[in-house]
Amino acid sequence: MALDELYREVILDHFEHPRNKGKLEPHEVFEHGSNPLCGDKLDLYMNFDSEGKVKDVKFEGSGCSISQSSISMLTEAIMGKSYDEINKIIADFKLMMTGNQPNPFAENEELEDLAALEGVKKYPVRVKCALLGWNTLAEALNKKFSHS
Repeated sequence: MALDELYREVILDHFEHPRNKGKLEPHEVFEHGSNPLCGDKLDLYMNFDSEGKVKDVKFEGSGCSISQSSISMLTEAIMGKSYDEINKIIADFKLMMTGNQPNPFAENEELEDLAALEGVKKYPVRVKCALLGWNTLAEALNKKFSHS
């Protein structure tokens, strides 16, 4: 099976069977994100443990397969992670989507699903779809940790 085909299957699996989808009640952090150009929407909910690590994360949203699968992958990637670990993942993901560096997730078993989204950068108009959840997550973290 070709790598591009495998990556398409990973994206479709996350779109058809999203991880951590639903509303989280109660929640400590809520952030809404949207891409008005294409209509993708996201509500992100998070709770943290006493050490500041993600205890639970859920999302509700609608949109294209790229935005929704990226958000599903995001929730898996940040579970149990600290603020600093999450910021590193966000930075690596944004670099993968906008830069010409090697894919930072290809050799990382824990985060390998994120590697499937690298092909999106071939379609610049779709990069915003893939980044919606990540930009929303960055906003949520800024609010949570700048007011603590």
